[in-house]
Amino acid sequence: MSKISRRSVLAGAAAAGATGLIARPAIGQAQWPNRPVTLVCPWGAGGGTDATARIIASLLEKNLGQPFNVVNRTGGSGVVGHSAIATAAPDGYTIGMITVEITMMHHQGLTDLNPTSYTPLALMNEDPPGVQVSTSSPYKDIKALAEAIKAAPAGKFKASGTGQGGIWHLALIGWLVAMGLKPDHVAWAPSNGAAPAMQDLAAGGVDIVTCSVPEGRAMIDAGKAKSLAIMAKERNPQFKDVPTLNETLGINYSVGAWRGIAGPKGLPAEIQAKLIAELKKAYDSKEFQDFMNARGFGMTFADQAGFTKFMAEGDKAMAAAMSAAGLAKKA
Repeated sequence: MSKISRRSVLAGAAAAGATGLIARPAIGQAQWPNRPVTLVCPWGAGGGTDATARIIASLLEKNLGQPFNVVNRTGGSGVVGHSAIATAAPDGYTIGMITVEITMMHHQGLTDLNPTSYTPLALMNEDPPGVQVSTSSPYKDIKALAEAIKAAPAGKFKASGTGQGGIWHLALIGWLVAMGLKPDHVAWAPSNGAAPAMQDLAAGGVDIVTCSVPEGRAMIDAGKAKSLAIMAKERNPQFKDVPTLNETLGINYSVGAWRGIAGPKGLPAEIQAKLIAELKKAYDSKEFQDFMNARGFGMTFADQAGFTKFMAEGDKAMAAAMSAAGLAKKA
């Protein structure tokens, strides 16, 4: 820089200082988000968790003006993705969708992660499981399937829907036990989510998939699968022709999967506040409501305090249910 230009800069700075107009950068106080954000999904592309994560990401991107990129981190019955969220830098640039499995995996001894390993932000969804078979299955209703399962030797039927000991596996076990059968009477084939399980069902690799009906909808609409019943207190209005287990078998058994957004522990308070407000805005939006209703996904919202309480209660309930089902690791 020449002497003349340097003098000009210094003179300008001095003049600005005299009028109190010097702009002093606030180190570390850049507006969040000022670059793309990663939203981790612990389950495979095409499933209900993936679909819910993507609509939320698109709405956050629209409202916050930065890309929110969904990254599927599958494996370990959900451990890989949940770990990626918990161990991310607490700067707001990696958040994720945690699922009901976070109240289950540590009881199995798969991980030390539990609901307290995160900064909870908002609960966005809750769904009951359904019982799906392929359209080529000889079982036309849930009664026929139940009778065939009871009559068959242990291990003849094979089911899938999620990882070993995951929520849809627990749903199957609860149904079997309610019918007076052993928890392992139907063999379980672990999968990285409902979407690959439904593909396996259509291909004849498994006999039953106990995921939510909305997760199975793509294969159902394609004419490759059908839903025989749901494990819920009442029918889903979006699938009004699918009866409950209680209606058809007199089994009043219900368990649900849920999905919420969380970040790693230590997330700055101002980023938490912004995300919580934006997630509520996304939940209340017509786009989200229409998306979820069109697919039959259950909509349940809880703010940070409500989500924290919801997970703590769910963790206790899952500990009891998994112990009863023989899925919990013995101390």
